[in-house]
Amino acid sequence: MESNLVRINKFIAMHSDIARRTVDEFILQGRVTINGVSITQPGFKVDPSKDKVSVDGEPIKISTKKIYVILNKPVNIISSVSDEKRRKTVVDIINLKERIFPVGRLDFDTTGLILLTNDGDFANKIMHPKYKVDKTYIVQISRPLEERHKIKLMKGIKIEGIRTGPCEIAFPKRNDFSTVSITIHEGRNRQVRNMFEHYGYFVRSLHRSSYGPLTLAGLKSGEWRYLTAKEISSLITE
Repeated sequence: MESNLVRINKFIAMHSDIARRTVDEFILQGRVTINGVSITQPGFKVDPSKDKVSVDGEPIKISTKKIYVILNKPVNIISSVSDEKRRKTVVDIINLKERIFPVGRLDFDTTGLILLTNDGDFANKIMHPKYKVDKTYIVQISRPLEERHKIKLMKGIKIEGIRTGPCEIAFPKRNDFSTVSITIHEGRNRQVRNMFEHYGYFVRSLHRSSYGPLTLAGLKSGEWRYLTAKEISSLITE
């Protein structure tokens, strides 16, 4: 039946930790097979109930149970599924039987809110630039933030030739201008650190306090919980 068919790139993204764009690349490279036959068309449709899909020879297993987790990441934890240096990862902390992966990443020495899931399509959606999901960080910097630098950062500055988008900056603690709250809408690697270091501020600590409408309320460092259906929906419709 036509109604049972789904695009091959969407199918793989839904049932793996491979982002949709990467799936498309793999398909074009001939790394995806359907029933043993290589497919090079991202729009090719499969019947999940009959067709066997593999990436690099590894079968894609249909995940019937979708998992969505929010974790308060401690310091010195790796934001990945595994680590070649055998350091502890966010997946190790949660320790579920089901295979999950982090949505985006936080640096080794960055703490705070991180999401994990086994829904590749969901992860790809909320990380896509068009959704512009707000991410708020609490930053401890080496000296008080000067007003002139605050204004420039809020308007956007060039880092490695690319201008950052407008952001929001506030001081959550009264008369403390070394503790800064910054809300960005992008997800470039080490962006917040690079923004402050651009003007000579050393970042002593970095903590993500919110992701879209989600906060860490009730979660101590190292604690996690499942997202509610309402929270999942709110992220996608942000």
